[in-house]
Order: sequence, then C-alpha cells, then structure tokens
Amino acid sequence: MGAAILDVDLLAFERGGQAARSAVVDGVRRSLQTGFVFTSCDISVDLLDTAYGMLRAFFALDQQCKRRFVAPGASGQTGYTGLLVETAAGNDLADWKEMLNWSAPLAAAHPLRRRYPLLYPEPLLPEAVVPGITAVLEAFHHALEDLQRRFLRVIALGLGVAETFFDEITSEAPTLTRAIRYPPMVEAPAGGHVWAAAHGDINLITALPRATARGLQVEVEGRWVDAVPPEGRVIINTGLMLERLSNGLIPVGWHRVVAPEGTVQERYSVVQFCHARPWTMLSPLPCCCTPERPQRFSAISAADALEEILYRIQLLEGG
Repeated sequence: MGAAILDVDLLAFERGGQAARSAVVDGVRRSLQTGFVFTSCDISVDLLDTAYGMLRAFFALDQQCKRRFVAPGASGQTGYTGLLVETAAGNDLADWKEMLNWSAPLAAAHPLRRRYPLLYPEPLLPEAVVPGITAVLEAFHHALEDLQRRFLRVIALGLGVAETFFDEITSEAPTLTRAIRYPPMVEAPAGGHVWAAAHGDINLITALPRATARGLQVEVEGRWVDAVPPEGRVIINTGLMLERLSNGLIPVGWHRVVAPEGTVQERYSVVQFCHARPWTMLSPLPCCCTPERPQRFSAISAADALEEILYRIQLLEGG
C-alpha cells in the first residue's frame, strides 16, 4: 500500500490521554512521508468567512488602487504583490495570481528586526480602502500562528526531540500570512501560465485553511492528486527547513495550483508560512542521523535559506 495523506486530530492530541497522543503522533509521522497531512482545528469559521469577505473587497478594487499598497523594497514580505510577479523556482513563467501579505510586527529596536530588516518590514494593509481589515487579518494571523506552533509539537515528538523543541525556534519568527487571488484562467495571457507552478515551500510548515474552490494538487509518489480535505480540516504541508532539520526523514511537500478543466471561476485561498527565527542554524538534528542515514545537509542559517529562495522566485528586489 502506498503513502497516503491522513486525517489526524490535533485537538485529540491536546485533550486526550497517552493512547490518543501516541495515535496522532504516529499518524502525523506516516502522513508526512507525503509532505502533507489534514488536521482538525479550532479556528473560528466566522473569522475565516469575515477575512475572505474583506479580502474579496480588496482584490475587487482596480489595479491603480491596489498598487497603492505595494511596499517598495519589501520583496513580497508585506503589502500587495501584483499579477505575474512571483515565479516558481526553476520555472520560466510567472504564476497567474495576485497576493496580499502580512505578519506580526516587531518593535523597531528589537534585535531581530535590526539585524534582519528585510524579513521584518513595516506592515502595509489596505485599511484606508477596506475599513476594519487590519484587525481581522491580524486576528487571523495569530490564530493560524498558534495552530502551527501547536502542530509542531506533534512533529517534534515524532522526530524524537522534546515536545517544545520548536517553541523557541518559532517565537517572534518572520511567519508570513498570504491571501491569494487566482483570477479566471480565461483572462491569463497566452503562453502556458498556471495559477501556481509546482514548488516546495522554504519554511518549516505551511497551514492552508479552507479555500473557496478546488485547484490545489499535491505530489504523492510521483503522481499529482487533488488535495481535498474533509470539512473543517486544515491542510499542513512541510517545507525545506523541516526537511533539512529532519535530515530528510520528513520530505518537502511538493504542490501546485491548477484550475480544474473547464472552470471559469476565480479562486481565493489564505496560507501561512511558519518560519524559524532568522538566526536559527538549520542543521540536521543528531537524532535524525544514523549510520544507515548519514547527515545529508550542511548547516545554513534560516535567513540565508529564505533569502536564496526569495531570489530564485524573483521576489528579492535588487537581486
């Protein structure tokens, strides 16, 4: 039987006994061999619906208005990013999507922000044209961020380290939330553009709550399959940072977003990239290295790894 994306219950892990906790850890360990897992969550449905409503209002504005919220020099780490800008690493065609990005701000004097200003830009949200959106998106960011940190505790136990191993690594990290609008493909320029070409994320893990339409596909054992989670579930996929820390025990989750054949509708999704603190050294954990599985990766800082990817996907300004 081949690998499969499993549905696990994070809430049972947190509220149940040892048997329930062990079952969830085992399910996550097995599912992440695909780079993906579905999980229960406690994020408010009303919050998600409200966020989507406000994001639709923003993306419905004309291009001139939306361009007011482009943050020069931010390399896509805050504010608006227009159509045909981000390009999957190794791909020649830009993705047919536009995005709004935001994160939790740090104080100007914080050492992380002083040392890594690229990764901690001043937030730029369209409050002036969609009143109330800032409070809603900030609340949504914190809810997703909390969910991801809790899920990383399950992953930590599966790797054989302390349950709280990732807590410090992700504290005050440049975790990024991104709203994406995929316009109808009938409006795309000729040449073969897709909503989002095949790629792996750079970060530790990524959370994807319910989108407004199908289109996400994941690569499992060399085949592209539709990712359709059960109702109320969140998709978690793994990134390159976690692959490096686990010495390849947890592979990166490769995915793409492709408009279903015959569809003429647009698609909205909100995703959050859970990062490590920029000064974290991403070196394989000793417990993941054995004589049978020698160390595959050298050490690199999280900041350097992220900056390299921003360059490869053509978001690093001046690069």
